[in-house]
Amino acid sequence: MQALLKLSQGIDAFTRWTGKRIAWLIVLAVIISAVNAIVRKTFDTSSNSWLELQWVLFSIVFLLCSPWTLLDNEHIRIDIVSNTLPKKARNIIDVVGHVFFLMPICIVMIITGVPFFLRSFQINEQSGNAGGLPQWPAKSLIMIGFALLLVQGISELIKRIAVMRGLIPDPHDSQVSALEAEVEHLVEAIEKK
Repeated sequence: MQALLKLSQGIDAFTRWTGKRIAWLIVLAVIISAVNAIVRKTFDTSSNSWLELQWVLFSIVFLLCSPWTLLDNEHIRIDIVSNTLPKKARNIIDVVGHVFFLMPICIVMIITGVPFFLRSFQINEQSGNAGGLPQWPAKSLIMIGFALLLVQGISELIKRIAVMRGLIPDPHDSQVSALEAEVEHLVEAIEKK
């Protein structure tokens, strides 16, 4: 199990490193969006490639940062229900969720995403919009994003099993949920007034 935990640490480090860098593409997407809007309003001209580039940048961030979201335990769940359950039940739900839902959907998306990308690449698929971008780079994001999510899912499964066996402390025990952080922020703001 120690070898698997070392593997998990390596996966986590890679996920955090790539996520922190890829997230900056949102800033680039906002700048492109703003410049495109200004040019469109000021000069009454626009380019489909700039619009599509915004979508591709958002897609990159959404798909390639999803493993980082999983790593930081910020993925979607029903916290109101989850927080009322005992820790053991939450651990079991995480393991079952990873094994029977997350990993299979990642595998299906990779298996279907590869031919989807390859067909697009082979014909050098272009945008249906005049002056648009090639489509195959964006289509490659599906298989890449789900492959990275699958690898992070494996890391999360390793850690959850180690937590359940008592080999490591729960990495999310000291983490404040987004909801709790927001409540604390609101309470501080009210107390300042």
